[in-house]
Amino acid sequence: MRCRFCGNELYEVFASLGSSPLSNSYLTEDQLKKMEPCYPLEVYVCHKCLLVQLDEYESPKNIFNDYAYFSSYSDSWLNHCKEYAENIAEKIRLNSQSQVVEIASNDGYLLQFFKKMAIPVLGIEPAINVANVALEKGIPTKIAFFGEEMALSLVREGITADLLLGNNVLAHVPDINDFVRGLKIALKPTGIITMEFPHLMRLVEECQFDTIYHEHFSYLSFLFVENLFAANQLTIVDVEELPTHGGSLRIYVKHTDINNKVSNRVNLLRQREIASGMTDISYYRNFNDNIKIIKRDILTFLIQAKSEGKTVIGYGAAAKGNTFLNYCGIRTDFIDYVVDRSPHKQGRYLPGSRIPIKSTSEIEKTKPDYVLILPWNIKHEIMEQMECIRTWGGEFVTAIPRLKVM
Repeated sequence: MRCRFCGNELYEVFASLGSSPLSNSYLTEDQLKKMEPCYPLEVYVCHKCLLVQLDEYESPKNIFNDYAYFSSYSDSWLNHCKEYAENIAEKIRLNSQSQVVEIASNDGYLLQFFKKMAIPVLGIEPAINVANVALEKGIPTKIAFFGEEMALSLVREGITADLLLGNNVLAHVPDINDFVRGLKIALKPTGIITMEFPHLMRLVEECQFDTIYHEHFSYLSFLFVENLFAANQLTIVDVEELPTHGGSLRIYVKHTDINNKVSNRVNLLRQREIASGMTDISYYRNFNDNIKIIKRDILTFLIQAKSEGKTVIGYGAAAKGNTFLNYCGIRTDFIDYVVDRSPHKQGRYLPGSRIPIKSTSEIEKTKPDYVLILPWNIKHEIMEQMECIRTWGGEFVTAIPRLKVM
């Protein structure tokens, strides 16, 4: 296996999570009688460029052909996107003559806010089922993967972006160089790119191993991303640290040949990553051992709870939860069912663990003793929504970064 950025041979293991099915390949009842394809979940770090990465075991076309993740089912995420849209529109003075293009636009969860401001929008989304939902909302959407070829196609149509954005897409791209070349082509000379992605520093510091799954090909530090964009004549002019997804970065990028003023936040974050040791391969070597501690802690808790006759259910049929459950070997012997707000997941079963997915209304019917929150990054939103469990003495549980009963 070679590094997808620099081509260097990879041999340094960052995380070893065994074998797992695709984290968004939810099962129907008929599929329970069939074999599930599983792939190694082995993550490496490149000695040369220090990109943390997973091999491409399954093509993006197959991964995103019938995608189960719809962005509109998280209230906190929608609020985050609404605030972003309003702020960036004011900051760079977008109007009815501007063009906003979003890559991996999902179900139109973000572009809808620009549309309400009468700003022209275009979504690019490879998952047909998800893109169709956006089209039903009246969000213009091209069903395609983005890269250099797609960007050239847009230019031929006369489409270039004043604002070119992508939320949680950079990590999903196997050919990361082709993707960034496409960004440069599709951006107007005075345009701006914003990209949000989970921050590798937070992943390491808080042992967020469950954010590792086959759809995430890369795990990104600011230092690496800065080098990636610079190699394609693009400059990061500003960066924000966000609480979303357990700790993310939002970068602001412009063409390098523009007279750019670079924010001091860029320099400060760069220096912080250097000071933390992220330029040294040894920084990445303890992560795998820390994962094992979390696994032992949650299994000890679940064994004790079941020994006492307690009932445990999960909240959130999230991709990160599937990585967590499959690595820890948790099945229906420990968790009776999981609930999820998305009707696209209800009635199906989690991949690998095959735990049934039910509506959130099931919780009040069965009154479990513990609710294990799998998408811990939105635990406060979930705890507020499900405060009813307190009436029968129920408690919430999270396992990352450390086991906590609340």
